[in-house]
Amino acid sequence: MLNIRNVKLEDLTELVEIEQLCFSKEEAATKQSFEKRIQLIPDSFFVAEENGKLVGLVNGPVISELYITDDLFSDIKKNPSTGGHQSILGLAVAPQFQNRGVASQLLLHIEKVAKVSGRETITLTCKENLVRYYENHGFQNEGKSSSTHGGVTWYNMIKKL
Repeated sequence: MLNIRNVKLEDLTELVEIEQLCFSKEEAATKQSFEKRIQLIPDSFFVAEENGKLVGLVNGPVISELYITDDLFSDIKKNPSTGGHQSILGLAVAPQFQNRGVASQLLLHIEKVAKVSGRETITLTCKENLVRYYENHGFQNEGKSSSTHGGVTWYNMIKKL
């Protein structure tokens, strides 16, 4: 059974492994980025585990702007208690656990928590091949992002809560 919970510092090594399996070196969050996110935003950083093993993660700070900017990948602040926009900087599932609905459950979980905390939207950027996936989860494509993270083209995806 899948268990989704808030991140803990002990998860760090497994988080880095999953991230590196799912993203290119240029796009993947570093160990230092994850340490910072675990310390500052554990309230919007969730992991999925199956039989005690980490299989996926979703995380991102609550921001005041509607769209994600590249500085967020390195400069994170504590989340406000209410309001704002729940960003998703990373959604990743270990390859052997993909196509089993883990990412969908992580998205639903962060959305539920965001609603309880009175967030206005969930905002993320994705590559073109994932636009339809997020649209199927109720997100709207707001066009190309100004992000140049990892040297690729990203699309702004917004879901009103």
